[in-house]
Amino acid sequence: MTALHRALYTWFNLLIFLILLVLRLDQRTQWNWFIVFIPLWLFDLIVSVNIIINIITLFKNGRIDHLPREMWYTSVMLMKISAQILICLKLEAPHWFLPAKLVLGPFWILLPALAVDVFINLMHHYRY
Repeated sequence: MTALHRALYTWFNLLIFLILLVLRLDQRTQWNWFIVFIPLWLFDLIVSVNIIINIITLFKNGRIDHLPREMWYTSVMLMKISAQILICLKLEAPHWFLPAKLVLGPFWILLPALAVDVFINLMHHYRY
């Protein structure tokens, strides 16, 4: 899949998610919040399969030096999925009284880590 196709698929998923989100927030539908997040679940599934295929390919080719990067991608995906699940649980079951710190915890861990990762990659590419 080329970069253009990946970008178009990502934007299409985001557009469908935003349409479902607006329909739910306008109370035009009474769908479960997990249903509203289906486009994001599908996107996460495809990215996770891609990561698993890359890990298998790395092991098959004996290029273990790139394995930490794939593990980083895996941990990012797991934090994103856990944040989505917690958000859906918070919205679907308000009687559970989940604190916002708990619900947004994975994002607060993920965002600074991604900022540091981007900074390190920019410095690495700038140097070479």
